Amino acid sequence: MSDKITIAVSKGRIYDEAVPLLAKLGIVLIDDPNKSRKLILDTNQANIKILIIRATDVPTYVERGAAELGIAGKDVLMEYSGDSLYEPVDLGIAKCRMMLAGLKDAKPVTDRPRVVTKYTNITRNYFADRGQQVEIIKLYGSMELGPVLGLSDWIVDLVDTGNTLKANGLVTLDHIADISSRLIVNKAAMKMKNALIKPIITQLSDIVENNGS
Repeated sequence: MSDKITIAVSKGRIYDEAVPLLAKLGIVLIDDPNKSRKLILDTNQANIKILIIRATDVPTYVERGAAELGIAGKDVLMEYSGDSLYEPVDLGIAKCRMMLAGLKDAKPVTDRPRVVTKYTNITRNYFADRGQQVEIIKLYGSMELGPVLGLSDWIVDLVDTGNTLKANGLVTLDHIADISSRLIVNKAAMKMKNALIKPIITQLSDIVENNGS
């Protein structure tokens, strides 16, 4: 059995906040993804690599076994439909909120509401739980334009400070979920490489419980 461990992480905020956590485990990157074109980065641990990929691809790489571990936002995990993952640790990083929002002075919606979002599964499940039928329109960015230009009545999107909503005349209507990044583990790897993976889970749990100290 190989003793190699690959950890899938996405560039951006999650990567920036995950690196200090990994450093507390003694896992320090040798390669700098901002200066290197490599997508598989070496660390000071010869058997541990960091895989840099798109955020939405992290669960797929981990479930399919291309990476034993991953760090993914709860929004990505809620949207993902696989079931071969463990989610043992809420890392408490890259926090934001999944929100329903609409125009501040909008008239009440009397017909079937139209909702723009890139989180179609989350949106569908949210409204299904409330017994409400909506038309979901998938976009990949600039959700706020939907209500402004009459494409939709509402949006479902991640909200951090809320400044973008405010700048475009939108307000939050409902809180769908709190979002943070989670450690995810391939189920087969958890069995086959338990002696390697379990200490990582335990140490990360301890770090999070002690507020990263």
